[in-house]
Amino acid sequence: MPARRIEGYVIVSADGMLANADRMMPDSLKFEGDQTFFNAALDRADLILHGRYSYEGQPNSPKRKRLILTSVTAALAPDPSNPNATLWNPAGATFDQACERAGIEAGTIAVIGGPDVFGMFLDRYDTFWLSQAPHVRLPGGYPCMPGVPARPPQAILAAHGLEAGEAQILDAAHEVTVTPWRRAVRRAD
Repeated sequence: MPARRIEGYVIVSADGMLANADRMMPDSLKFEGDQTFFNAALDRADLILHGRYSYEGQPNSPKRKRLILTSVTAALAPDPSNPNATLWNPAGATFDQACERAGIEAGTIAVIGGPDVFGMFLDRYDTFWLSQAPHVRLPGGYPCMPGVPARPPQAILAAHGLEAGEAQILDAAHEVTVTPWRRAVRRAD
């Protein structure tokens, strides 16, 4: 099987939330530096993977090949609203089958949420890019992955064999950073 590289991307508030209680990303969690970093990463990815409520909404979004996790199909189906998208129900088809249907044998797969989708790949990420906005709080918000807020996302990533690299500053005025969390031991697919 050719190699696929799996990378996660999320920006979180100080309390580990990726959205408010209405599952909407508020403007307070949007920063130009993070958006630039995120968009460039997705432009390099061979496949975008997300749940039905997640979407990056950028100029190149319609051009990107994607898998959308959903229960509205039994296994795999074309997305009637996007010719570059495949609907995938993990209960009816494997990840390998979904990638094959999307035409991806090798390359980088960017996982962009939501929480359950991030959780599905915790043991498979090669790198998880965790952006943090330390001055934003979203009380009652939507956590970035299973186990948050009982534990911070960093503890969950570490518990799944990922190690923090050096943080990069994305927005100095708001102290927004991105930290690559990389797999300590290469996984075997």
